[in-house]
Amino acid sequence: MTIQTVATTPYPGQRPGTSGLRKKVTVFQQPAYLDNFVQSLFDTLGDCAGKTLVLGGDGRYYNRAAVQTILRLAAAHGYARVLVGRGGILSTPAASCVIRKHGAAGGIILSASHNPGGPDGDFGIKYNIANGGPAPEALTEAVWQHSVALHRYRASDAPDVDLDQLGSTRIEQMTVEVIDSVADYAQLMEGLFDFAAIRALFADGFTMRFDAMSAVTGPYGQAILEGMLGAPAGTVLNAVPLEDFGGHHPDPNPVNAAGLIALMAGEHAPDFGAASDGDGDRNMIVGRRFEVTPSDSLAVLAANATVAPGYRAGIRGVARSMPTSRAADRVALALGVPCFETPTGWKYFGNLLDAGKVTLCGEESYGTGSDHMREKDGLWAVLFWLNLLAASGKGVAALVQEHWARFGRNYYSRHDYEAIDSAAAAELMDALRARLGGLAGQRLGDYAVELADDFCYTDPVDGTVARQQGVRIVMTDGSRVVFRLSGTGTEGATLRVYLERYEADPAQHHLPTQQALAGLIAVAEHVAGISAYTGRAAPSVIT
Repeated sequence: MTIQTVATTPYPGQRPGTSGLRKKVTVFQQPAYLDNFVQSLFDTLGDCAGKTLVLGGDGRYYNRAAVQTILRLAAAHGYARVLVGRGGILSTPAASCVIRKHGAAGGIILSASHNPGGPDGDFGIKYNIANGGPAPEALTEAVWQHSVALHRYRASDAPDVDLDQLGSTRIEQMTVEVIDSVADYAQLMEGLFDFAAIRALFADGFTMRFDAMSAVTGPYGQAILEGMLGAPAGTVLNAVPLEDFGGHHPDPNPVNAAGLIALMAGEHAPDFGAASDGDGDRNMIVGRRFEVTPSDSLAVLAANATVAPGYRAGIRGVARSMPTSRAADRVALALGVPCFETPTGWKYFGNLLDAGKVTLCGEESYGTGSDHMREKDGLWAVLFWLNLLAASGKGVAALVQEHWARFGRNYYSRHDYEAIDSAAAAELMDALRARLGGLAGQRLGDYAVELADDFCYTDPVDGTVARQQGVRIVMTDGSRVVFRLSGTGTEGATLRVYLERYEADPAQHHLPTQQALAGLIAVAEHVAGISAYTGRAAPSVIT
């Protein structure tokens, strides 16, 4: 084995987005494309002699090849040890767990999260820092700046490592340890939740279905739900991770998990349903003929956190992304703890968690988490709900409806316009921003505008400022319309329109969501001219 220095040419467009660098698989398969990006990352990190790196991904197509490439580059960069999930697999929350437990300098996670997989699908790479959370923007921007001037990369010429056998091997002076992908994570979960109560729940005949969507959480779900908690075999659906996710779009929402939704609406529905996404950091919670929005899920868990042993002392605060509904704000107010509103992107929660300002956090895009790690965590949320169901003896619908009766209901929906022309999307947002100054005080349909701005966030811990994080139109009754371009797609642009209306009257808590939001939907079209700019008469996906 020798370390070789290879001349290379920069690739344009290697600027990481909200969750790392995401492109089509065919882009990553270009000669030295991945090598260039990883070399730029390692050069930016500096000397890593004697340090530990965690490495794994969601098992999608190109995952194994990428792991081998990164191992050779890591050996040339001087890492002492790399912990790799067996088969090259680690869920995103498990990677965060392993980084924190083993004191690693950081970790590389290979995933495009909820985006489709397969040879014609998407691939992604991101770096998580020593606290287990996503790299801050200062680091990712430095990596991008380095990538545009890169002229060489360094890699060992070592043969491939056997990723399927637990144990250690060496590449140059670096030890590669293939570890059990599930073990550390399962141990952490057992310390947070009342596994005895959940085991008793299943022993009494409680039934559930967890749809792993042929993605990374299948092995975790089988080990914990069916193995440690005694759920019957077959509780975990689509449990085997596949390189193309079995043709699924591994995004756990009612559209992409339509099979689970249909099952939960059937005559013989299980008591509880849940699903997770490609890399295991998202969750969907479903009761019998009852879908729980992510915003409501965060609020319900915050209101009932003390049922779980890991949160028995109460919570210090809550954080939510700006587009997420204000349901959690009302819980925080009742508990006398702060609620922070951040930009979209889990990295913004990291400082609040590290500073001890919050315990629970969540995003409307089916992501929920806590201070147990620095990533959102799909299976953690499912276990939290199971703990709540076991402690209360109530069903999902009853728990949520009781929550609404106490705090009021925040009707909420997201309308996505996917793969639209990027220039048209930018023009729409620019036109919206140009109108903001004149909207306050106007009437829009049945609503009076109280505030219209482009959300700007000043981090309360380190003072950093994030601008242009989404256009907000807030009404005098607290209703909101939010417009934002997503940074997680790989084709064109995705316009997300978030709609929220608060309703205090319990007699009005059972309207169909789109009916309850019809007035705000009309306002969004009127203000932004969505159909004119996008050419779309309707959203691609409504959740």
